Amino acid sequence: MESLEYFLPQLWFFILGLFLFLYVLLDGFDLGVGILSITSSSEERRSLLMTSLGNVWDANETWLVLMGGSLFGAFPLAYGTVLNALYLPAVIMVVGLLFRAVSFEFRENSERKFFWNYAFGIGSFLAALGQGFALGTVFEGINVDAAGHFIGGPFDWLTWRSVLVALTLIQGYVLIGSTYLIMKTTGELQQTHFKTAKIATLTTFLGAVFITISTPIFYDSVRSRLFEAPQVYLFSLIPVACILLVFLLYRSLKQEREFTPLLWTVLLFFSSFLGLGFLIFPYIIPPSITIYQAASDTSSLVFMIIFVGFLIPILLAYTLYNYVVFRGKITTESYGE
Repeated sequence: MESLEYFLPQLWFFILGLFLFLYVLLDGFDLGVGILSITSSSEERRSLLMTSLGNVWDANETWLVLMGGSLFGAFPLAYGTVLNALYLPAVIMVVGLLFRAVSFEFRENSERKFFWNYAFGIGSFLAALGQGFALGTVFEGINVDAAGHFIGGPFDWLTWRSVLVALTLIQGYVLIGSTYLIMKTTGELQQTHFKTAKIATLTTFLGAVFITISTPIFYDSVRSRLFEAPQVYLFSLIPVACILLVFLLYRSLKQEREFTPLLWTVLLFFSSFLGLGFLIFPYIIPPSITIYQAASDTSSLVFMIIFVGFLIPILLAYTLYNYVVFRGKITTESYGE
């Protein structure tokens, strides 16, 4: 039993990380497409962008719901404390998601699409912004008492570092959205997103470099953990891998490849998540409360593992099937079919 008390929280930390990665990856590209739709030069182009999402975007947010439910069941203390600390960023995100969902449906049946066009784009931006502030707060840390309850102020999440993290995440979403559109479009529209992908690659990389360098400098708790063996050897490999992936991504964009830019971007997101995991583990409420302190009792974690063990393969199979069925290019002729 004692070994389970250490193993199960670690397993649930990994599962929650998987859910979060799948959400950021899958919903990230359609948030990026939504942000890019604001800059579309014509209604026809905007229609093509939104058509590329029409059959897949609803399922992407399933992973966010699953992650929230799993966090509540596996780490109830973290669920209450984190939501309390991130109440306003969560509101910003939810408002953005609501705007996006409503505008996507209303736009199809509206004769005057101007308002719904910008509601979709601004809603996507707000959702990404709220998520960026939440991620920035993870780097900053959450003020809690000895029992793990939030004791900070309502605007603790709003710092210059959280703003930088939010802007970098938005650029990351624009990057993966652009590489997705490169794969889904043709002609002049595809060329436009080769350009947006190149710009987003550089801006995301610069933001990530500054965050990576500044985090150990500003936070003693992170620095003390990162520069101890064997963490220092493992963590040092991640920036090297990310630099290599950025090089491969930019080269594939210059060569105007259609599929490899998305592949390199996915691997870049995965490498970044590994780095984030190294920074946080074993804390679920950085920098004070560990996964072992916040975990539910062993029987609850075992019961949830059985349930989620059946659910994950089903959701993965459905997601894969959905993208396979609706693969291929989006063209003017296919819009409205």
